[in-house]
Amino acid sequence: MIRIQFDQATAVLTLDRGRARNALPIAAWDAIADAAASIAASDAHVLIVESAMPGVFSAGADLSEFAALIADPALRTRFRLAMERALEALAALPIPVIAAVDGGCFGAAVALTLACDIVVAGDAALFATTPAKLGIGYPASDVARLRARLGAGQAARMLFTGDRFNADEGVRIGLVQCRASDAAEQARAMAATICANDPDAVRLLKSILRDPDASGHDQAFENAFGSRGFAQRLDAFLGGKR
Repeated sequence: MIRIQFDQATAVLTLDRGRARNALPIAAWDAIADAAASIAASDAHVLIVESAMPGVFSAGADLSEFAALIADPALRTRFRLAMERALEALAALPIPVIAAVDGGCFGAAVALTLACDIVVAGDAALFATTPAKLGIGYPASDVARLRARLGAGQAARMLFTGDRFNADEGVRIGLVQCRASDAAEQARAMAATICANDPDAVRLLKSILRDPDASGHDQAFENAFGSRGFAQRLDAFLGGKR
């Protein structure tokens, strides 16, 4: 259902539930949260989130579980918290997270991409936030991420209409940060570029992007000049003429 692999400094989290179009049941959200914890404790410098199924990223939450939510308020809370835990764990990772989307990405799967730092969309990518079609809402934290990424107007357009947006429209409104013919291939090339940079510097930059007003950033910026990594990279850049 959820697989993790490591290719040198790149971790890959794969959605692999093809018979259900990668629809994510509660157990899958739990598995994503656990996978994020394992990746955070690893030596990985970057994470790619992708699908094992051609033409589909994820259909979103598993609707086959939704009938049980009608009569079971406790299960509704369980579902919401499982999804929240998974997305917060991804968003909180100290390393860059790249989503490779080359197929349908609907409902809660869009929220999954919003927890990533960069979305790479291939030719087959389609995005839609569809809760209004089902008569439900979107978790507040996910609406906040959508609004932060797209702005209030485009977030409203996606949420209120439930319309499908292709990769090019995704780029235009800010849902997609990189357009490619092959999302997985481009995501790996981007990951390799990131891995070639200093991992501590990348982590610092992600920390600042996540919360620019947090205390400690100024000191961390200054401390980097005293790091071994900076000294080595500067020496290499100057050709040993230091």
